Amino acid sequence: MPTALIALAVFITVIVVWNVVVKRNMGEAMILGFLSTLPFAGLDAPAVAVESMVDATESEVLYAAAGFVFMTYFVERVGVIDKLVSILSGALGRVRGGPAFVDVVASGLMGALAGGSNTGNAAASGSITGPWMVRSGWKQSRAATVIAGNAGLGAAVPPSASMIIMIGFAGTMVTTSQVYVALLVAGLYQVLWRVALTLWFVRRDGVHREADHDSNTLRAALATGWPSTLIILGALIPIFLTVGPLSDALVASGNYGESLDEISLIVWIPVLIIAISAIVAWRELPRTLRGWAEFMAGSVPHFFTIGVLLYFAISASEVLDRLGLAEDVDSIVSGLDIPVWLLVTLVGALVVLVAGPLSSTATLSAVGQVSLVTLVGAGVNPLLAVIALLIFASTEGASPPASGSIFVACGITGAKPESTFVPLIIYYVLPITALGVLVALGIIPIPIT
Repeated sequence: MPTALIALAVFITVIVVWNVVVKRNMGEAMILGFLSTLPFAGLDAPAVAVESMVDATESEVLYAAAGFVFMTYFVERVGVIDKLVSILSGALGRVRGGPAFVDVVASGLMGALAGGSNTGNAAASGSITGPWMVRSGWKQSRAATVIAGNAGLGAAVPPSASMIIMIGFAGTMVTTSQVYVALLVAGLYQVLWRVALTLWFVRRDGVHREADHDSNTLRAALATGWPSTLIILGALIPIFLTVGPLSDALVASGNYGESLDEISLIVWIPVLIIAISAIVAWRELPRTLRGWAEFMAGSVPHFFTIGVLLYFAISASEVLDRLGLAEDVDSIVSGLDIPVWLLVTLVGALVVLVAGPLSSTATLSAVGQVSLVTLVGAGVNPLLAVIALLIFASTEGASPPASGSIFVACGITGAKPESTFVPLIIYYVLPITALGVLVALGIIPIPIT
């Protein structure tokens, strides 16, 4: 009997019911999901619970996630993201369909520099671009579709909590640098698709350029906000030191020993981005101990849900591993006589369906491990499997009817949510799912070294 697979099914059911039906938060759902897997260990349940929870505390992924959570809070609190969006608005405001292009780029930047919440991405970028789009001639339903569709870049572009979870599941099969660079390339593919879509929407809907846009906006935004662009170095420096020609040259020099191998992207990227943000936005920082206490206290609520979610997701994955999930999946996959492309498509459909009611983080917490084991067992390159699953999960923002991004976008633009459902599926969910399949099969190039 495939005990681990039955435990996984119960785990997923408990999470979906508690979050979607009972409408409680994902932290609570993940605790209950973890507890629901323990009875399958029988009399060994207490020992399995303790061992799994101890192993979870030793995961670098858990502590890296805390770093990204604080980074997201910090860059938003000191106003760095607002300055970057102002620069984008000034640069693209006079372009035909300008606010939609601003939304694409802003969503990508927020994904790269401010975590991986798709709903938060829609709210942050859409609050600026949504009213602007409607005012400049976009239909309300189309504006909401664009904002919700772009929101998926929160999880599609590294770093994100989803990426950290999958790195944890993959273990020694991949390195952090490999995943980061490969996901960055895959994220750029998604950005390009959204740019092409926006061009087509502008042409199809007859959107005109804003005649009254202030031509001095870009100059003013750059004059006051250009230092905010330096935070991009917080991501680029660790990448260049660990991947590519510069890294190869430093290793070849023989002066650094194995020190470069010890650089962890998921640790150093949030550290550097926070440090650079503190320097360029130092005027926004508190000046008193009381001010700092209030500043730090404001970050605490951001840690609770994601911290609890990740801890118990990792603990549950440890339980499932001890129950023999890999062996159960292997026994089933080895008995299937279907082509790899069909198996990848079926796995992608599963992830996309689960991502409909759940966030990308919760989706991969629930089905990421079994999906990864399934794809790798079928012969898919482990790195490509990780990237494909992250692409599939990024459809969360555009998956009707339960995606929070849709309702945020419609609330901003005044559109009816149901008017966006079919366009989101056609223009975002299906093409992005197809992208994930093509990446997994190695048809669309992704760096794997």
